[in-house]
Amino acid sequence: MFGRDEKVSAIRLTAVQYLILAILLILAYRLWQLQVMQSNIYASLAEKNRIRNVPILAPRGKILDREGRTIVDNYPSFSALLLRDSNRDIAADADLIAEGLHLDPNEVRARIRHFANSPQYQPIFLKEDITPDELAFIEAHRNELPELDTIMAHRRLYPRKGFMAHLIGYVGEVSEDMLNQPQFELYNPGDVVGISGVEREYNALLMGQNGSRQAVVDSHGREIGHLGETEAVPGKTLRLTVDLDLQIAAEEALGDKNGAIVAMNPQSGEILAMVSRPTFDPNDFAVHISREEWNHLVTDPEKPLLNKAIQAQLAPGSTFKIIMSLAGWEEGIAQTMHVHCSGSAEFYGRRFGCWVKTGHGDVNLEKAIYQSCDVFFYTLAEKLGIDRIAKYATMLGLGQKTGIDLPNEVSGVMPSEEWKIRNFKQKWFAGETISVGIGQGAVATTPVQLMRAIAAISTDGRLVIPHVVNPDLLPKGFVQVSRYTQVKMVPFDQNGWTYITDAMGRVLLPEGTAPSAHIPGIDIAGKTGSAQVVSLATRARFKNSDALAQNGWFVGFTPRRNPDVIVCVLFQGGEHGKLAARITTQVIKAYVDKQRRTPPKMADQAEPKGKIEMSALWTEPDENGAESKLSGGRFLIDLASKPPKLATAAPGIE
Repeated sequence: MFGRDEKVSAIRLTAVQYLILAILLILAYRLWQLQVMQSNIYASLAEKNRIRNVPILAPRGKILDREGRTIVDNYPSFSALLLRDSNRDIAADADLIAEGLHLDPNEVRARIRHFANSPQYQPIFLKEDITPDELAFIEAHRNELPELDTIMAHRRLYPRKGFMAHLIGYVGEVSEDMLNQPQFELYNPGDVVGISGVEREYNALLMGQNGSRQAVVDSHGREIGHLGETEAVPGKTLRLTVDLDLQIAAEEALGDKNGAIVAMNPQSGEILAMVSRPTFDPNDFAVHISREEWNHLVTDPEKPLLNKAIQAQLAPGSTFKIIMSLAGWEEGIAQTMHVHCSGSAEFYGRRFGCWVKTGHGDVNLEKAIYQSCDVFFYTLAEKLGIDRIAKYATMLGLGQKTGIDLPNEVSGVMPSEEWKIRNFKQKWFAGETISVGIGQGAVATTPVQLMRAIAAISTDGRLVIPHVVNPDLLPKGFVQVSRYTQVKMVPFDQNGWTYITDAMGRVLLPEGTAPSAHIPGIDIAGKTGSAQVVSLATRARFKNSDALAQNGWFVGFTPRRNPDVIVCVLFQGGEHGKLAARITTQVIKAYVDKQRRTPPKMADQAEPKGKIEMSALWTEPDENGAESKLSGGRFLIDLASKPPKLATAAPGIE
C-alpha cells in the first residue's frame, strides 16, 4: 500500500557489511604486502630506475664587428652544482662543501634555502669558474658528497679594460624581478642571461638552448649508468654594425676623459663606434661579481654603469644653434637677420652676455654659426618663440627616444609651453626662451639624439633610426627590426641646407671656433658647444671648481653635405667645444684614413698597383686672411702604399 515504508531484511544488511569488511581486509593485506613483505624488491627497483637530468649548458653566440672580427668570445670553465634529487640532508654537508670550495658555510646554507621551493630536479649552481684544486676536491669526494657535481660551461670573454663595455653590456644570473617580465618568463632561476647592452637586447638570439644528460642514480645519489643525452644548441653569432678599427680610434681619442663618443653612418643609421667614460670591466660579471664590487659600481658618483651615449641628458650648448638656424631659415627670419653684438644684450629686463666679452660686431647668420655668437641666437630665439623652436627640434627627434636597439635609452627634454604646463602646472615665460636659443635652460639631449638631429640637417632632412645590428643579418621573424631601415624625410629648403652646412664648414677654419681641430685635406663641417652645469655666479662662489666646469660638445661630419660619417663628442668638464672638436676630428681622420688607404678590392682582383688621380675641393683664407674661398685641385694616391694596421679582434680577444 502507498505510504507504507519498505524495510531492508536483516540478512541482506549483514551480507553487505561482511562484503565491505572483506574488501577492506584485502586492501589492508595488499598494502602490508607492498610495504613490508616486498619492500626490498621495490626499493631495489626504485634505485635502478631513478633518472637524473644533468644540464648541458649552451654556449652563448659570439659577437662580431661589421667585418666579422671577434669582439666577444667564450672560454671553457667548470661550475660546481648541488644536486637535490636524493634523500640526503644536503644542508648537513654545508660545512664540508664550503671548506672544499672556499665558500662561507652560511652562504651555502642561504643558497639552499633560497631554492627550497624550486623543483627538486633543478640543481643549484653553487660556484662558477671553479679552480683546479676545487675541481679535484669534488672528484675526490664523489662517494662522500654525491650531491656535489660539476658541469662544463662556456663563460663570456670580453675585451680588456672596459673596451666597448657599454655597448656590449654584460651577462648575469637572471633575477627574480626579471623572471616576472614577459621576455624572461620561460627561463629558470640560475640561468645566465644578458643584463645590459647588446647582450640584453639580443639575449634570445645569443642564448641558445640548453641540453641535458640523463644519468641513472641509486638512492644515495650515486651514478650507476647513463641513458643518453640531448645536445645543447649554441646561441647564434651576432654581427654588429660597429667598425672595430674606428671603435679603437674612438676609445683612444676619449682616453680617460669623462664623456661619450658616437659615430654613425648618417645615410643608413648604422652605429660605427660608441664609447662612454668612465667605463667598467664586464669580465667581472662573466662569473659572479661580489657584493662589494657591485656596491662600489652603483655608488660611484661618476656612474660607470651609465651609457652616456644614450643615457646622459645634458644641455647641448651651442650645438643647438644649428637647429635654431634651421628653424629661423624655415620661418623666413634668419636669412635676412643682422645683429650688432657688443658682448651682451638685454631681453625682458635682463641682460644676457655673449661668450666673447668684447662682442662679435655686425653678425649675419653665417658668421653667427662659425663664430657662435650668442647675441644673434638670443635675438633669433626672441623672434621665433618657444613653440616654433620646439616644433623644429621635435621634427628632428629631440625630446624623444631615437629608437636605437639598446636598452634603457632616455628621451631627453625639449621644452614648450604645453610641456611646462603638463609637467609643472605653470605657464611659460618669454624670458625662458632666450636661454633655450643657445642650448641652455630646460633643453637637454643625449649624444645619440643630438647626432641624429644634426645628421638629418647634413643630409637634407634624412632622419634615420640609429642601430647597432644590421637587421638584414638577423633571422627572419626574430624581432621586429623593419623599423631600423625606415627613413623619415624632414622637408628643408635646399638653399638653407647649403647655407648652413657651408657655414659649419668654416667652424674649423682660422675664423671659426675650433681652428685647432682642422685637418688638412679633409672636408669637415661641424659645430662646437659649451654648456654650463651651474650658473656662472654659483661657479664663482665655489672658486671655479673643476667639478663645475662646463661640458664641451662637438658634432662633426665629412664631407660637409651628404656625409659618409658623423661623430658626436661629449667631453664632460671639457670647458670649451674646441677640445671636443679635436677629439672628434681624430675619429673622423681614422675613418677617412681607412677609406683612403684600403681601397675596395674584388675577391678575384689582383693587388692594386700604381697611382690613381683624385680631385678634391676645400676652403682656404683669401689674400687678406679675413674670409675663406673655395678652392680645388687634383692629387695622386699611391695604391701600392701599405694600408694601416687593422685590428684582428677586440683588445684581449686575440
